[in-house]
Amino acid sequence: MREKIVAANWKMNKTLSEAIELAQAIVFGLSKQPPSCKVVLAPPYIYLERLVNEVQHVAFISAQNCSNQTKGAFTGEVSTQMLASLGVQYCIVGHSERRTIYGEGNDLLKEKLQRCYEQNITPIFCIGELLEERNNNTHFEVVAQQLESTLFTYTAAEAAKTVLAYEPVWAIGTGLTATPEQAQEMHAHIRKLVAAKFGTEVAENIAILYGGSCNAQNAAALFAQPDIDGGLIGGAALTADDFLKICHELR
Repeated sequence: MREKIVAANWKMNKTLSEAIELAQAIVFGLSKQPPSCKVVLAPPYIYLERLVNEVQHVAFISAQNCSNQTKGAFTGEVSTQMLASLGVQYCIVGHSERRTIYGEGNDLLKEKLQRCYEQNITPIFCIGELLEERNNNTHFEVVAQQLESTLFTYTAAEAAKTVLAYEPVWAIGTGLTATPEQAQEMHAHIRKLVAAKFGTEVAENIAILYGGSCNAQNAAALFAQPDIDGGLIGGAALTADDFLKICHELR
């Protein structure tokens, strides 16, 4: 049975005191009313160690990014070995903002996946199309190519250790959201691609999250779709009440 996951990507938001306050409010809410899903919080790098201790036994901590290098003269980079030493269990890889703003391509992201596997960190691997690609009706091919160049170069055992997140790039931070039907169509397509590459067992057990402006108002409709196993939440994860509502919509 596939894991159900709601992950919060805080991006470059919150001071330390604000991050602790938000984490504590989420932990309190989860403890008071446990959801039927796994909850993952991805704060900025510099808060990881503190929040690992704040959320233990209630939620899991993810990094928002990692280096494709193991160690060495790479100023400003953070390795998966460093993340693992803090008790970080997940890492977002290939978020659309890393792809579009910082120019991270599939070859680099393939290496980041490898670094995660080496440290037993579960990558939350993001894939998705631009608005132009959807309008050109090439969105299925774009997502297939993203997988072919990265995840599909690894083994079935490694793929089984991965969480996928479908991000329609046109729906991130824009207020636009894929309809439940559009999201389901792409999630089913992704699962079919995984099955063709790694077999039915891997495809049926890999969690695929939706990551495009999911919020407390639309989460129920999105999560009701058969191939959507949760969400990678951005802006709506910055408020404890909204994030907790989303968590409880996943059943």
